[in-house]
Amino acid sequence: MTDSTVTQPEGREEVTVPRAVTGEDRRGPLGRLRQPRRPRLWFEILLIAVSYWTYSLIRNAVPEQRHEALRNADWIWRAEHQVGIAVEQSVNRAVNSVSWLIVGMNYYYATLHFVVTLGVLVWLYRWHPGRYAATRLVLFATTGVALVGYYLFPLAPPRLMRGGHFVDTVMVHHTWGSMASGDLKHMSNQYAAMPSMHIGWSLWCGLTVFALASVPWVRVLGLLYPAATLLVIVATANHFWLDAVGGMLCLAFGFTVARAWYGSLPHALPQLAPGPRPEPAGAARSA
Repeated sequence: MTDSTVTQPEGREEVTVPRAVTGEDRRGPLGRLRQPRRPRLWFEILLIAVSYWTYSLIRNAVPEQRHEALRNADWIWRAEHQVGIAVEQSVNRAVNSVSWLIVGMNYYYATLHFVVTLGVLVWLYRWHPGRYAATRLVLFATTGVALVGYYLFPLAPPRLMRGGHFVDTVMVHHTWGSMASGDLKHMSNQYAAMPSMHIGWSLWCGLTVFALASVPWVRVLGLLYPAATLLVIVATANHFWLDAVGGMLCLAFGFTVARAWYGSLPHALPQLAPGPRPEPAGAARSA
């Protein structure tokens, strides 16, 4: 840490004040990491690819504790009945009776989860580079803490419950709808339903678009997206309502991490990343 010397009037001693205290120099390795800066495209592509690969690897490496997952599903279902919110089966059967609607939801569940999330990241990179890193940190922290939930609370989705009488809409309608059903089910952990990252990611997208978009109808679409996702995950019998609550709690954790690291919520950071701050002239001469 460097010190700055303050010259006092004649007759008084000179006082040395640490620059970290005065706030004149907040640079340094940690300070630079916590400052908004323009993201680098190659690094972001690599980071996202490696992060998603690691997430998938860890998620699928969690032991498929079938009996515990089914027991937890029974507990969730009983708890929702006690609270009066156990309507997933009614929604599942009602939507399943409209073939074109449920087929569309199957494809929605399989694709938009990735397409919209990547689209929002690209939009942030292009139009809000100063907020990109902080908003990306929210997404990464949300996803990271979800892995803890998968390990500590294995949960079977409603469609796999014993005697739950839910319709596995992908199997019934023969659509390519989810890596958790059909021919792709062996590529994904079947008992990692809590928390729902379909809700965690879609709510991240929705809140980001609502906070940063300038066009009113786009902001409305941002709010409708997680609401539609909630309906889809229930109608396709992939999640309980309470799985969605778990996803929301994970997202709240993600925002807390970003707030602690950057000292502000992402939307409050500058839209454009500031350029490098020039060295003071005096410092350059004394170097």
